[in-house]
Amino acid sequence: MSRKGICLLAVIGFLLFSFTVADAYELLYGPTGLIRYNKEKAYDGYTLFAPMLSTTTYLIDMEGNVVHKWKSKYPPGLYAMLLPNGHLMRTARPDPDKVPVKFGGVAGLIQEIDWDGNVVWEYKEFTPTMIQHHCFNIMPNGNVLFVGFEFKSATEAIKKGRDPKTMPEEFEWEGESSSNIISGTHTKNKAKGIWPDYVKEVNREGKVVWEWHAWDHIGTGPKELNINYQLPKATEYLHVPDWTHFNTVDYIPETDQILVNSRNFSEFFLINHKTGEIEYRWGNPTTHGEGKKPGFVDDGSQILFGPHHVTRLPNGNFQIFDNGWKRPEKSRSRVVEMDPKTGKIVWQFGPVIGNSFYTAYQGAAQRLPNNNILVTSTNHGHVFEITYGPKPEVVWEWVSPVFIKDRIKCFYDDAKDSVSAFEELGANMIHRAYRYDKDYPGLAGRDLSKKEPLAPTCGEVWKMPR
Repeated sequence: MSRKGICLLAVIGFLLFSFTVADAYELLYGPTGLIRYNKEKAYDGYTLFAPMLSTTTYLIDMEGNVVHKWKSKYPPGLYAMLLPNGHLMRTARPDPDKVPVKFGGVAGLIQEIDWDGNVVWEYKEFTPTMIQHHCFNIMPNGNVLFVGFEFKSATEAIKKGRDPKTMPEEFEWEGESSSNIISGTHTKNKAKGIWPDYVKEVNREGKVVWEWHAWDHIGTGPKELNINYQLPKATEYLHVPDWTHFNTVDYIPETDQILVNSRNFSEFFLINHKTGEIEYRWGNPTTHGEGKKPGFVDDGSQILFGPHHVTRLPNGNFQIFDNGWKRPEKSRSRVVEMDPKTGKIVWQFGPVIGNSFYTAYQGAAQRLPNNNILVTSTNHGHVFEITYGPKPEVVWEWVSPVFIKDRIKCFYDDAKDSVSAFEELGANMIHRAYRYDKDYPGLAGRDLSKKEPLAPTCGEVWKMPR
């Protein structure tokens, strides 16, 4: 065998070893698709994902084959869910060039789409002063919860107590958005004020039946939101109009509470559905004057850093996807479970080496019926399943081969597929993936036998390119 052939075998052997032994890795050029699958320990089902830079939503089996897909007119804003009736519920960006602001996952449209791709219901919140963004959820009564931004002028903000030094009359912030990436443009956001979050509950007739506004809860106490709070080490971003940046919304029927999460405050809140009062908050006591503020390389009393996707577990605990964004001690992502009775973390999973699993922005964690956890590391299109316990094990791992505008790629190339070095975004981003049981009501009676490879040209994963 030639020396060149021996070297090639050595490289392939090293890669095979890395994928079968190590939980994750760092590569500038690496394969997409299915990386690991432990059939005995993984939760069998179908995974739904909506690539952020695509207009197609995919449902794949455990081996990464497509069993169904929905083609939409608009890109997602930012994810999709499968309903018990087999319909798809998703948010969308109907007119990305006309959104009032381009930060914070702005979308503007919520749609319900049947199995065949027909829009059967939609609600639009898209005006010059109000726009739906990020997240939504379905309540037990069928109503839809969603979060949005609303404009408040600099004059209004200063009257509410905003420091004029951090609230200029007009502010321009140049940053990336997925809308910019898709269209190939790079625009500037202009704002003459701030955009606080709000939550609305709408019924299927399109009527708003409940709403809550952060603007009505400004103050410095434990049940209020400090209009001047900024995360330490993040002032280069957080002096822009995106003040609270909610990215989770859900309803807890057992307690009649609304669950929301703030990335920029790095804590989640429980809001009384009847009174609107903030009854509980956790993740960062320094937002309301408690505990020790973080230092240069000291987390202080702050626990979460830029978190996303908080869910209440059946045992009453809360599961949080903690991005580790701007964390002084070490920027790395993790999934944590905390007990609200004690305020303590009772379980967590994070990488040994931070770059093996880290997404500065977005991300999600879904607790599965067998107690495994499906994790979405957004910025790199990386979805993996871990076991729950003292020694978590990766039992399913997959990297999306779907890149911008449905382009399929067998390998991720750091030089070509990193769409924004500033925000560390990859062209195969996925905001949030969901795993559904094979007996899920929404899949009953559906023909899922017609499987097709998501990436048919990627059969020889280990064929090294020239």
